[in-house]
Amino acid sequence: MTPTVSEWFSDQHVLITGATGFMGKVLVEKLLRCCPKIATIYVLVRPKRGRNPQQRLEDFVNTPVFDRVRDTNVKLFQKLHCVSGDLIQSELGMSNDDIQLLQDRVTVVFHMAANVRFDQSLKTALVMNTGGTLMVLELIASFKRLRAFVHVSTSYCHCDETVLEERVYFAPHRPRKMLDLASWIDEDILKGLTPKFLKNSPNTYAYTKCLTEELVWEYRAKFPIAIVRPSIVIASWKEPMPGWIDNLNGPTGLLVGAGKGVIRSMHCDPSYEADLVPVDICTNSIILTAWKLGTTAPSGEPLVLNVTMPSENSITWGEALEMGRRHFYNNPFSVCLWYPDGGITSNYWVHAACVLLFHVIPAYLIDFLLILTRGKPFLVRTQKRIANGLGVLQYYTTRTWHFKNEGIGKIARSLTSHDSLVFYTSTVDLNWSNYLLSYVLGARKYCVHEEPSTIPYARKVLRRLYYLDAAKNIVFGAIFIWLTYVVFLRVLSAVAF
Repeated sequence: MTPTVSEWFSDQHVLITGATGFMGKVLVEKLLRCCPKIATIYVLVRPKRGRNPQQRLEDFVNTPVFDRVRDTNVKLFQKLHCVSGDLIQSELGMSNDDIQLLQDRVTVVFHMAANVRFDQSLKTALVMNTGGTLMVLELIASFKRLRAFVHVSTSYCHCDETVLEERVYFAPHRPRKMLDLASWIDEDILKGLTPKFLKNSPNTYAYTKCLTEELVWEYRAKFPIAIVRPSIVIASWKEPMPGWIDNLNGPTGLLVGAGKGVIRSMHCDPSYEADLVPVDICTNSIILTAWKLGTTAPSGEPLVLNVTMPSENSITWGEALEMGRRHFYNNPFSVCLWYPDGGITSNYWVHAACVLLFHVIPAYLIDFLLILTRGKPFLVRTQKRIANGLGVLQYYTTRTWHFKNEGIGKIARSLTSHDSLVFYTSTVDLNWSNYLLSYVLGARKYCVHEEPSTIPYARKVLRRLYYLDAAKNIVFGAIFIWLTYVVFLRVLSAVAF
């Protein structure tokens, strides 16, 4: 009989790259808590900001995401083993002893590490995302017991495909040749060539992820491979706790920026579906993918799964933003630049006018006042960063794609009833209003670091900002009426003369 998920992971030695990232934390927590007989989880960690890998691992396990593990069985943390390494170095920069250890023991690899910034240079993205994956593939090709390699990609790596099937697509350029080009060409020259290479790709992240999928496909005969393509991954639905989020990427940055009163306009088609996937759904899908690879006879071709929101419980951008706005007004931030207001528009020129009036001009005005009062100007610089972030996000909010996603449903239907509850992937029962409320509260607590106890005070602040904003509107409205009246009188006088 096919073992259950927990049974199959018993005594497995798992290597995870990107474990310290958002999805990586949730994956490690889920494996420790729901597969307690797992042998070892090797976590690839590099030194960062003056912290060595072991110190970073200690910081890692002390985050709130592991609270449930701490409360139930703190000894599970002994299964975590820190491996010092760096994706962009040969053999991942590991020591010979660590390489030998992994070669002899590792049976499952989850490759999640990537530079997810959309504004990175092409050379940086190639070295990290494509080159880093090549380093991983070359190393694990020597693993003696490898039973499953799961590569985490993105469903937006083939943006020229309006219908994305669950299969491998070839990249527009050969991955190894692009890596070779990046190794010798001057970065300024490559920057000038970037638009020609990207073509239909919206950014260097999507482009290098596209190249990387083909690179992974090249190793299909060496070990069992799966490619998992999540769409836009946001806060957790149920686990490790509702609303868990620890970064400001994508919609979370929009939520916080709008809540702070900094973002007041967004270019978005409200009728398009928002393909938002809770991180716990994505993590469960990744775990089930490894289980499927390990319990199925190798086919010689990668298993490809699109982890996206099914159409039976989808939500549009307009619905999501309106629900989020309603929940935010009940749970505002304690510190805001101005009263959070504004809206979305599908008309680019209307959006551009709103940006000029409500983003750019106020930023220069406030920075000018700060200079006069010997303060440090910051808002123009902040607005430029926001504009870049909105430009990236708005590519996805003004287009529509259809992702085939039957694969994970087929796997889920083969599970036992217990595994279906533990490693849930269906979102049919997801209540979007309740979920977005937990998302707002999670962003407030984990990203902005405002505890729920501050909400009553924050509501008072929001009320004051509302009156200030209303007063501002009255003043500017009166000025506009007065100017219109003056111009009208002058025109009338000129005509009479």
